[in-house]
Formats: sequence, structure tokens, C-alpha cells
Amino acid sequence: MGVVVVIAAYLQDCEVRGMTPGSLPRYRSCLNIFQAYMARQGKKIHEADRDSLKGFIEYMRKERAASQKTIETYFSTLSSFFEFLAYEGVVDQNPVLAVRKRYLRRYKDNADPHERQLVSIEDAARMIKGEPDIRNRAIMAMLFKTGMRRNELITLDVSDIDLVENSIKLKRTGKRSNRTLFMDDEAAYLLRRWLRVREGVNRRKETALFLSTWGYRISRNDVYRLVVEAATRVDLSNPKSDRMEDHFSPHNCRHWFCTHLFRNGMKREHIKELRGDSRKEAFDLYNHIDLKELKEAYLAAIPQLGI
Repeated sequence: MGVVVVIAAYLQDCEVRGMTPGSLPRYRSCLNIFQAYMARQGKKIHEADRDSLKGFIEYMRKERAASQKTIETYFSTLSSFFEFLAYEGVVDQNPVLAVRKRYLRRYKDNADPHERQLVSIEDAARMIKGEPDIRNRAIMAMLFKTGMRRNELITLDVSDIDLVENSIKLKRTGKRSNRTLFMDDEAAYLLRRWLRVREGVNRRKETALFLSTWGYRISRNDVYRLVVEAATRVDLSNPKSDRMEDHFSPHNCRHWFCTHLFRNGMKREHIKELRGDSRKEAFDLYNHIDLKELKEAYLAAIPQLGI
């Protein structure tokens, strides 16, 4: 296979496996950058070995000034790509695994599993109260109060929201089992305020719940930027720091959601259901949780922010 063909085949395989469509452009970009690097070494992309992968880490750090997190993301994509090549018989084995384990800090056996920053209930409230834009306040309330992933948020349509039951129906993805989430009165209040504003700015007749400045569906980068800016504004994030615990991203909202529900006494199986974790254990397949019971447990445990 040629380089273009093999990358296209991998992306098609990702679609078949139910990967989020919004992720595919990022995978393509990563592989194109790696392919260009390999071409500079006089090799084809499938000829990568440990030395060339180690060299790619140095290239990303020195020539592209990439952060550790960015490099880890690239190697996650590369590992998936080479697993596909091994499955197709193009390569004998995935060369990324050993390099990833040895040289990328997150995958070391002695890595600290609690590096991600956990902010307090008061700090979450400060982030939202300090944000002047009602759309951004509603987005952060949804992230904190529902624990949904960034991709799940940007794919929401207005029709997915039930403001009578204060419930949300997520789009189907390969990562999620349960698709029903709930919001409390605080999140619903901010969402109603945004929907009133949205009516006046939705000149393109978009179905998306959250719109960009240009009137289109909001992007992953839009969400990332607004969360980081809000956290930086109240001194909860330092984008210039090399330490992971000094950064705050949309995923920290999901971490906050799960941690504080657990601290407030919610059952582990209820938290797993709201997280949408895939049901891998045999017991999980038979553990059908009643949505009314789940909503009541959620409302009893979700922290109030005074927003």
C-alpha cells in the first residue's frame, strides 16, 4: 500500500469501529506529520522502528516545541495506527508500545495516577461566576454538572435537551453505554438563559445546542479554549507550566464531577452509569439501573455552586 492509501484505510477502519467522526481529522493530521518526519529519514511510514520513534519524540520536542501532553496524544494515535497495520499483516508487531512505555512519562509503571488537578466546589463556582459570556457559563455548567465528554457536548442538538425532565440524550458513540444524563436546576437555569440568547443569534438555522461566534456548531478547540481561559482567569490554570497538575482542561470537569459525586455518597455503580463506562464485566450486563432511581441519586449528590 502507498502512504496515502494506508492512512485512508486506517481512517476508514476507525469509522467502522465507531470512532467519533470529529476525531478523524486529528488522527489524519498526526499521521501526516509523522509520515513527513519519516520521509526526512528516507523511510516509509510503516518502516518505523524504535530508533525512528525515539527520534520523533525529540523532533516533536525540539523542532515543533510540542508539550508532553501533545506528544502523548500523538503516540496514542500512532499506537492505534500500528495495531491496525499489524492486524492487516503490513507489519509484524506494533513498535510503538515499547517506546511509549519507556519514554512517555504517563505510561511509566511508577507514574502518579492522581496528577490531574481536582478543584474544589468553590473553585468550580468561581470559574463559572467569573465568566461574562452566558454561552460559556452554560457550557461549563454542563461539563461540571453532567460529566459529559467534550465530543459529547459539541454534538448535542437542541432537540437532545428536555427542560421539563431536565434530562439530556447523548448521541451514540463507541465509548459510551448509557446515553441519558441529568442536570440540576442550576445547570438548567443557565441553559435556559443561553437558549434565549441563541434564538437571536442563530441566523443560520443550526440545530446545534451550542454555536460558535460565526454561528456554526461549536468546535472542540472552542470548548478547550473557553475552559482554559476561565480557569486561568481565576488562577486555577497555568498554561505555561510543564506540570500536568498546573493545567485545567475540559476533562478536569469530568474528573470533578465523578470525584464529588463519590465524596457525596453516590454508589459506584451509579457513577459508572453516569460516566457511560463500557460494560466489560459480566455483572454489568445484568445490572439494569432504573433511570428514576439514577436521577434521584444524582440530584442528591451533585454539588450546588450558587450560580
